Amino acid sequence: MKNSKLLLLLLVVAVALLGLIACTSACEEHTDADNNGTCDNCGEPVESTPDEKPGDDNNDNGNTEGGDDNGNKPQTPCETHVDATLDGTCDTCGESYTTITVAEALELCGAEGNITTKRYYVRATVSTIKNGNFGEMYISDSTGEIYVYGTYSFDGELQFPAIGNTPVKGDEVVLHCILQNYNGTKEVKNARLVGYKHVEADVSGYTAMTVAAAREAADGTLIKLEGVVARITYANGKVPSGFILVDDTQSIYVYGLDAGGAVSIGNKVTVVGTKDYWILDTEVSNAEKFGYLGCNQLSDAIVVENDKKTDNAYNKSWITESTVKEMLATPFTEDVTSTIFKVTALVKKAVGTGFTNYYFNDIDGVTGSYTYTQCSGGDFTWLDQYDGKFCTVYLTLLNAKSTATGCNWRLLPVEVIDEGYRFNTNDAAKYAVKYHGVDQFLAKYMADPALTLIGSVSSELLGFENALLTYTSSNTSVITITSDGNGGYVMNCVGVGTATVTVTATYGGNTYSEDVTITCELPAQYDSINVSEAIASAHGTVVTVKGIVGPSLVNKDGFYLIDESGVIAVTGPKAALFEGLSIGNEVILRGTRSNTTATQSVGQIYIANTEILTNDYGKHDYSTATFITDKTAEDFYNLDPMTAQSTNVYVIRATVLVEGNGYYTNIKLSFVDSKGATVKLSLYCSSADQYSWLKAYAGQEVTLEVAACNWNDKTYYAGCALAIVHEDGTKTYNTLNFDN
Repeated sequence: MKNSKLLLLLLVVAVALLGLIACTSACEEHTDADNNGTCDNCGEPVESTPDEKPGDDNNDNGNTEGGDDNGNKPQTPCETHVDATLDGTCDTCGESYTTITVAEALELCGAEGNITTKRYYVRATVSTIKNGNFGEMYISDSTGEIYVYGTYSFDGELQFPAIGNTPVKGDEVVLHCILQNYNGTKEVKNARLVGYKHVEADVSGYTAMTVAAAREAADGTLIKLEGVVARITYANGKVPSGFILVDDTQSIYVYGLDAGGAVSIGNKVTVVGTKDYWILDTEVSNAEKFGYLGCNQLSDAIVVENDKKTDNAYNKSWITESTVKEMLATPFTEDVTSTIFKVTALVKKAVGTGFTNYYFNDIDGVTGSYTYTQCSGGDFTWLDQYDGKFCTVYLTLLNAKSTATGCNWRLLPVEVIDEGYRFNTNDAAKYAVKYHGVDQFLAKYMADPALTLIGSVSSELLGFENALLTYTSSNTSVITITSDGNGGYVMNCVGVGTATVTVTATYGGNTYSEDVTITCELPAQYDSINVSEAIASAHGTVVTVKGIVGPSLVNKDGFYLIDESGVIAVTGPKAALFEGLSIGNEVILRGTRSNTTATQSVGQIYIANTEILTNDYGKHDYSTATFITDKTAEDFYNLDPMTAQSTNVYVIRATVLVEGNGYYTNIKLSFVDSKGATVKLSLYCSSADQYSWLKAYAGQEVTLEVAACNWNDKTYYAGCALAIVHEDGTKTYNTLNFDN
């Protein structure tokens, strides 16, 4: 009996095992076509493994086969599940599907950290294309709006731009997706495009015209343009923010996140938008002061047609050849923004702390600027291949930064071509005059500058030596030019009037000349006070002060004015304040005696809105009679912010300390106090780069001239380093604003 029961039990177990083996054999790959969480073959529960937050190109953690992170294909009857008409049925297999609203999708996202284990079909309208390279967008319907992290073809094989015809703003879409709450953001994840219905934009109110005509159109004009996308710009986070559009007549900047995200370089597109001159809101008053018009652009742009081809070449026949030097010298009153010029430039990559600058310098290797970026240079890594090379560059002045002291052009490279540039030494004479000869002069002198002039020019970069320079004056009763006995020359203003100085260079049998018109005036007579009298003047008083131009301020446009009676900081419009100015010049200036607003200190004493009335030039050593020499760095560190110290300069010993990581740098002075502790004394600056001249002394104990400053109402005085005093008495000066 016992044996019979044992045999029966073994038989039951064997049958069960055979059933399990049979089911397993039948379901080596579970199928769940209706996404109900149950295998269609064996009825076992099926759990899908959701993708992690995407970090690779196809949103699948390196899985190049599509599907989820385990390599599973989308659980549908066909790999190309599409519905071009959005009628709720797959065009390939005929399977029907049910969509949910945005409100339902938001609810399914759940609490922070939640992620759905199945995919849903969401039907909505594209409200914003945030990044067309990844299909990052916002979609909305009457129930709400939700963020889409990225979009792919239905099989997961293709990223958004590779799909081909893709939706744009205003189109209705169906996405097959996972829903999640990622760090508090409810979003669509790993969206697969089922289909979309294109909604034609209403362009009835827009006037079709050429780009050249659009540039001349009035603000607010509704414009329709056709052209080729030549370069895409990026906002913070490398989000496409617009593009340069070129046709057969001109170029213009097209601004809009939707427009920028919907195109690729080389696309032939039709866009509509509003003619605009863009200036940052906080810079409008400064721009008006200097006559800057703003960026000539099409704003609120919508791409209404796109051929999706990336090999369309833009027309270059209208583009003017220029130089980087000429471009940067363009008056800010001229309407040149977003116009492309053709130049020869030296491309240079400069890696900073947390950012990379890409410079475009003229053939002198010095005159130039860096490209405008909102992505710390990460949007211009395509320039790495040209680092250190002279290239043909299609370059535009995209816009200008406008400050209280002036404007600065911002460059944007549209295209760079390495054509193996070699300087033609037959042009050495012309180069010597244009890049070195004529730049030595000002248009007007208020006194005799006794100006030293160079006698020759050599360039290792361009491969020539000793292009000889000579100078002649058309009126020797006004200007004389004599040899200095060392191969150079000296220009003197000897009378009042105007003269033409002809600058001539010769090299290799070639000669080139240019004329410079110069006016010499008698210095005007002004009643002036000394620096200590200016310091003692009441806040708001307009003062006229005579003194010697001292070292630069830092993080402010200005310098220190110094005489035997004292030291005071002066600020003013940089472009006018520093024209023809050098440390050691004797000047008379006028400005408003000011004091910064302060509650926890006495603030900073300075002269504001400064203008130079006369410059007697010269290379005078500024007086150190009032400099405080009997105090230590510890005494400076302990200065009382409620006592007036901002017109005092201390001579102290300290060690130069450069600090920083991959994202910022700072520079300080360190010393050992009376208790044996190492203490750090702050220097007023925005980064250590403003004290680049001090970096060579990092880690060294040196003697410095340091002014006490408190521009921002701190509970302590920071320092502004004027100079390092070397053992032999020579000095290395802070020339920051003079160099820039």
